[in-house]
Amino acid sequence: MSAAEGPLVVGVDTSTQSTKALVVDAATGQVVASGQAPHTVSSGAGRESDPRQWWDALCEALRQCGDAAHEAAAVSIGGQQHGLVTLDERGEPVRPALLWNDVRSAPQAGRLVAELGGPKAWAERTGSVPGASFTVTKWAWLAENEPEAVRAARAVRLPHDYLTERLTGQGTTDRGDASGTGWWSSATEAYDEETLAHVGLDAALLPRVVRPGEVAGTVRDGHDLPFSRGTLVAPGTGDNAAAALGLGLRPGTPVLSLGTSGTVYAVSRHRPADPTGTVAGFADAHGDWLPLACTLNCTLAVDRVAALLGLDREAVDPGGSVTLLPYLDGERTPNLPHASGLLHGLHHDTTAGQLLQAAYDGAVHALLGALDLVLDEDADRSTPLLLIGGGARGRAWQETVRRLSGRPVQIPEARELVALGAAAQAAGLLTGEDPAAVARRWNTAAGPVLDAVERDGATLERITGVLSDAAPLLERGAGAEPRTRD
Repeated sequence: MSAAEGPLVVGVDTSTQSTKALVVDAATGQVVASGQAPHTVSSGAGRESDPRQWWDALCEALRQCGDAAHEAAAVSIGGQQHGLVTLDERGEPVRPALLWNDVRSAPQAGRLVAELGGPKAWAERTGSVPGASFTVTKWAWLAENEPEAVRAARAVRLPHDYLTERLTGQGTTDRGDASGTGWWSSATEAYDEETLAHVGLDAALLPRVVRPGEVAGTVRDGHDLPFSRGTLVAPGTGDNAAAALGLGLRPGTPVLSLGTSGTVYAVSRHRPADPTGTVAGFADAHGDWLPLACTLNCTLAVDRVAALLGLDREAVDPGGSVTLLPYLDGERTPNLPHASGLLHGLHHDTTAGQLLQAAYDGAVHALLGALDLVLDEDADRSTPLLLIGGGARGRAWQETVRRLSGRPVQIPEARELVALGAAAQAAGLLTGEDPAAVARRWNTAAGPVLDAVERDGATLERITGVLSDAAPLLERGAGAEPRTRD
């Protein structure tokens, strides 16, 4: 480990499948140590994880960081959004956490939207029209299906809140992650009493929302981590807000993130309220807003198609007229929670590589369709699209995004942007800086820019046409009961 120029900070990314920890020099942004440990996610009817795994993974990731973690002056946790963590009077999980990609609460989401004024009212109050990913719908599902778990709950947390509370002993969250619950009002920047009353959730069970730049607490005694008692703990935030901090994002710069889920977002000075539900009106972690569209099926879905075909993920072929909608886990954008994958236009001369390329095209299509809704009307359309996440290093992903967007694409060289954003938040506690300014000082967004190519409008139109024609089948889903329409 090289000598650090400034104090050390720790940034953590507790994601769907693993926890990663970075020890970072607060002065330069140099990563001086790192560690990673996996979690398991259930593969049954829903998507669940035991929160205690996240703590064990954090302990292991920090152990891998060695002596550097002992020297940290501040720490911050970034985490997967929306997950519902219920704790008993001892702070132990009542049941496994319901994760963001658990879509069992789709019926409850529809009912909540209808019962509390419809999509426009929800967008105006909370900034978003809740779908099955949102925490409020999961609480409603739990109340309906496991009322004994609701009765046993003495605290309700998000994934990053759970780890922060185990560090500090205090129940806190931040505006960025709170804005993805469905029970926090972006209009008032407070928990919404009407929503909480409607779903039977006592606000006393929820964490305090810490302001940007405020210290959430200090590391307490009696833990298994290498931090000294009194080490500063930042508020933390949700994964997308953390990645925005990690990029030092300025308003108007679009981001497309390719991970387990796909997201497209940009920082905005204006509070978003999209009544169609395509764009979630999230808050960011430092006082602005983060309009965002998210898909459930991204890199894992495409990798699954590649595995079924017996191909390497880069083995795509151009051409052909096949369309593949890779909605293997239902879908959030478009809002089709009961959908399954759909293949259309298969011919004798269709190659396996063309099928794989069609999976890439289908995964990117929905994200790019939401891009104009995410960006402010006066945003410069020639600004490079920042491509991040695990898929951003793949040539097939890069070329698909270029071809379907028609925009220049920039690939930041910095990796683990969620953990870097958390580290920037921790560094901001020490320096008094805006964490996004810290990340810009670290030059985290630097990377090669791929020139724009002509936009492939024909492929986009073909996918849109297939999606429109197949909408009734996709809405019903495989084995699902047909939906009635008013």
